[in-house]
Amino acid sequence: MLTLQIVRRELRGEVVLLTLAHAEGIALPAFTAGAHIDLHLNNDLVRPYSLCSDPQQRFHYQLGVLKDRQSQGGSLAVHALREGDEVRVSEPRNLFALDGQAKHSLLIGGGIGITPMLAMAAELRAAGRSFSLHYCTKSRAEAAFVAHLEAADYAPQVHLHFSDEQRINLDAVLCDVPQGTHVYVCGPARLMDAVSERAAAHGYTAEQIHQECFSAEVATDGQPFEVVAAASGITVQVAANQTIVEALALAGLKVCVSCKQGICGSCLTDVLEGEPDHRDHYLTDDEKADGDQILLCCSRAKSARLIIDL
Repeated sequence: MLTLQIVRRELRGEVVLLTLAHAEGIALPAFTAGAHIDLHLNNDLVRPYSLCSDPQQRFHYQLGVLKDRQSQGGSLAVHALREGDEVRVSEPRNLFALDGQAKHSLLIGGGIGITPMLAMAAELRAAGRSFSLHYCTKSRAEAAFVAHLEAADYAPQVHLHFSDEQRINLDAVLCDVPQGTHVYVCGPARLMDAVSERAAAHGYTAEQIHQECFSAEVATDGQPFEVVAAASGITVQVAANQTIVEALALAGLKVCVSCKQGICGSCLTDVLEGEPDHRDHYLTDDEKADGDQILLCCSRAKSARLIIDL
């Protein structure tokens, strides 16, 4: 864990851009493009946000956070931060890294999903690697990072798409690239689903399509089952309308969770016995098939009993 200070706060419409640094000017842990940090906004509120700053800049981190009108507290708490405030953050973790073997990287960011793409573009530019970046928003007025992209030294590789002017043509974008291209997409679920569907239709393999979700709808209800936390010696009954995390908390065993939607992987736990009912968006299909891991914030059990390494 790190304690960092908000050294700059810039409001761009509904997006707040925060610059975080150590109060004593100490270099921060290195990160690679696509990484995120968890902001500990209070004792029970932890949220992951993508780093959008240049990975070569070691003395500050930058985050762009959209004020979500349906927020459960995370984005509202971030927007309440002011310059000089201190905030506890995790060290960077990367679940959305660039593939070093890609011949070309096609970056597609929708709305606030542009934030990890900014770090990716900076990293690819510094490495002299081939890439193009597509930024999609409803309108130019809602595009918080247009000025940044137009001023970037990689501006010729940037393409802007505004729904009220000209929507992105995914078929054209996915075809007009070199062979061996990898595509990276982050943004609304509808955009990510469309990119995955059209990319697959054009012959991209699953290994060439990379996504990062900011939010997801997860059904956490189901039949009751028993969970045994082997290392803690605790056994709980998980009710039909209860998550494993909630059941364990009532028994005095607190699990660190962040997104609560099966996206970030912070509550990933080994399964020692039983069959998980995976509801997450974090594990791959192969990892789910292995059945030896589970996301406790949303997944359940197909078996009557689940023994976990906790």
